[in-house]
Amino acid sequence: MNSPTFIRLRFACKLSFAIVFALFVGFHLNLETPRWSVLTAAIVVAGPAFAAGGEPFSGAIRYRAWLRIIGTFIGCFVGLVIIILCARAPVVMLMLCCIWLGVCTWISSLVKVENSYAWGLAGYTALIIVVTSASGPSALLQAPQFALERCSEIVLGILSAVLADLLFSPRSIKQDIDRAVDQLLVRQYRLMQMCISNAEKEDIDRAWGDLVKSTTALNGMRANLMLESSRWQRVNRRVRVLHTLSLTLITQACETYLILLNHPEAVQENIRELLMMPAETPQEVHQNLKRVRQVLATSLTHETLLTVSTWVGTATRYLLVAKGVHTNSGISAVENEILAGEVEVKKPSAEGHHALINGLRAWAATSIGCLFWLWTGWTSGSGCMVMIAIVTALAMRTPNPKMMAFDFLLGVLMALPMGALFYMFILPQTQQSMFLLCLSLGALAFFIGIEVQKRRLGSLGTLSSTINIIVLSNPMHFSITTFIDSAIGQIIGCFVAMIVLSLIRDTSRERTGLTLMNQLVSSAVSALTTQAARRRENHLPALYQRLNQLLMMFPNDIAKYRLGLNLIIAHQRMQQTEIPAKEELSLFHQQIRKTADHVVSAKSARKRAYYYDRLLKEMHEYQQKLVDNQAPISVTGPVKRLADMLHRYRHALID
Repeated sequence: MNSPTFIRLRFACKLSFAIVFALFVGFHLNLETPRWSVLTAAIVVAGPAFAAGGEPFSGAIRYRAWLRIIGTFIGCFVGLVIIILCARAPVVMLMLCCIWLGVCTWISSLVKVENSYAWGLAGYTALIIVVTSASGPSALLQAPQFALERCSEIVLGILSAVLADLLFSPRSIKQDIDRAVDQLLVRQYRLMQMCISNAEKEDIDRAWGDLVKSTTALNGMRANLMLESSRWQRVNRRVRVLHTLSLTLITQACETYLILLNHPEAVQENIRELLMMPAETPQEVHQNLKRVRQVLATSLTHETLLTVSTWVGTATRYLLVAKGVHTNSGISAVENEILAGEVEVKKPSAEGHHALINGLRAWAATSIGCLFWLWTGWTSGSGCMVMIAIVTALAMRTPNPKMMAFDFLLGVLMALPMGALFYMFILPQTQQSMFLLCLSLGALAFFIGIEVQKRRLGSLGTLSSTINIIVLSNPMHFSITTFIDSAIGQIIGCFVAMIVLSLIRDTSRERTGLTLMNQLVSSAVSALTTQAARRRENHLPALYQRLNQLLMMFPNDIAKYRLGLNLIIAHQRMQQTEIPAKEELSLFHQQIRKTADHVVSAKSARKRAYYYDRLLKEMHEYQQKLVDNQAPISVTGPVKRLADMLHRYRHALID
């Protein structure tokens, strides 16, 4: 029952059922364009499968469904507002819609990927409403009815997708979370073993890099879990804390490795031997940690390396919370203290310039298509415009927009012969039988559903484009001219979008990487504080999110993410340092934070270098102030190491 072949076939049946049910109900309710409900069901079910490379979790389908509803309603509302304001000026109306699409694309590039789908949909839905209404004076008067029909048909398609997911054994993500939680703990233990045994630097880099990705993936599973059932709320709280604890374990293990490079004798031999005992399961890790805690309890505090003792304490808390994840039991008083211990801090996006380029691309592509349509009066110009909007709005959400646009182009090219087969031969023969109509489309969805799970290039585009050009209307009309115009409009729309993506180059990669590094510098420096409340703030998830972005943007630049990890370690050390509560130091902290913010926000290399040098100067002055205020070595030592690091890597952080 759990074989890969069975799961693939089950998902193909799920996709077929969603499409057939949406088609059947759409015709039964006498909806004018059941095509939209069918297309929605196909995209909501197949989209997550294409992204996951297999059957998606049930929460992923429902999450995408909610985002599609929200985006559709926002887009319809904005489209109607634009029509009401500019009905007498069609050119202005279309240009405003292009601007709206660009703004939505810009916002979708700034927010996290999961929620960006709603903004992208809001952008091109408004354009669909406006473009369809601009095709003639009578269509303009029917815009409210058109928007209402689209909303109702989108909701029907989404209900069909959710019903199909419920009927065909929804795949729960809970078991995957349980498995990931256990694997993370064992891998964290192995990383610590590597760090205290002086393993090869490349092996350690690979181990902690994989752990960062796995920890990020675990945190991403929470949204899908919460959409499955409200009974997972306690698990959701625990997984959120496990995310932080896992990142803390990575930081403490890597800091231990850096300390042992200069002081190999810093870890007691008996503790090293206990930690080096093999462990393949969470239970074995638990037993080994229990022995280490017994030794630590009988050892003097100054004889034990701080990072090792804190790592053992963090791993113990991880075990306690992980047990609650497996059982979903009530939260105890001790566990509640762990769950409520820190306040997570959100950081602004570092991809502002990248998002601006994406918005510009979307606006330019749709504006070119709009002007071409107005100039030529092409009958299928509206279809071309819609395809340009869809490709630019959705492709910008992906790491490689050009590849996504090529996938769409390949899909519409494959949809031409496949759609012609259905439109000219199969569908006309099914007009007297709803059963044959559903059977033919169900068979198409079944075979493409198998290919979508393999992430076959062009498979998702083929499914959506084929459904789009066969024009499932009520009643159905079979005009060869209309079909050819629609198919060519789709192809030209994808081609124009690809040309715009190629001409407007995104050169923000290096700039974004530099901004991410400077934000890590700013976070490390901003951890200098005399306030206990600021020290309780949890910056680790945001910091590792930036580090994960660096890993994805520069996969082969080991030096860059080693430096990023060192800055995160410095931040954690600064945050745990109790600086003397002096007014003079507190005021100087504000000055240093302000200068660090200027480094991040600097628009030119000259200004960035100026503020960075000023930051180095202030860090030097701050060290002297610490000496004047008789700060202990536990304070001056970490500050000096941070200042030396900033000076040593000056060129890497500003050039």
